[in-house]
Amino acid sequence: MTAPKRALVTGGSGGLGAAIAQRLAQDGLEVLVHANQGMERAQAVVDRILAAGGRASACRFDVTDRAACAAALAGLLEQGPVQVLVNNAGVHDDAVFPGMTGEQWDRVLDVSLNGFFNITQPLMLPMIRTRWGRVINITSVSGVVGNRGQVNYSAAKAALHAAGRSLALEVAARGITVNAVAPGIIDSGMADGVFDAATVKQLVPMQRAGRAEEVADLVAFLASERAGYISGQVIGINGAMA
Repeated sequence: MTAPKRALVTGGSGGLGAAIAQRLAQDGLEVLVHANQGMERAQAVVDRILAAGGRASACRFDVTDRAACAAALAGLLEQGPVQVLVNNAGVHDDAVFPGMTGEQWDRVLDVSLNGFFNITQPLMLPMIRTRWGRVINITSVSGVVGNRGQVNYSAAKAALHAAGRSLALEVAARGITVNAVAPGIIDSGMADGVFDAATVKQLVPMQRAGRAEEVADLVAFLASERAGYISGQVIGINGAMA
């Protein structure tokens, strides 16, 4: 029997990451659920996957620590290549730009953008050797149209769009696709307390927040064989916001 493909979901302890991890497991992938400070939540996701008959394990490291990432990924690669990578880890630390501190700027870019490099780069050669792979970057509608108070977050996510397009060109001939999924307002925990129902109705033409499971379904499709000719794209899932 052929061993299942392995998927790494960074930020897998959060609401959106958990939904993605569980959806990929439903499709038969062995899922590595990553966390940094939320290891108990990541293990709970693993337990739900195992209870449903799937394959999963939890891993812990700081995506901003390049040496720690290299060491952790080397250990994971000893068990085989990671052929599906979902770069979901991200934070936002909002402030209007004139009042934004350097620490706020650095923290947001460090997790999203440097984290992308620290995780994706060590996994690429092993993935290339298999001549099949999927890299899916979870970004944001803020990286497409911008948002007040999120210059740092918008910059980080827009940079991932450009990085993903360039990487897609580099690995297209190796059977690897690279895409971005750019959610709008999603009911996943990330936006809790930020947008009330009235604000959502005002901002979103569909007049509701998206569900984490809807984003997970899109990620699962991009991770599948059926999406083999889709690469270098930024795919919005935002209720017609943009």
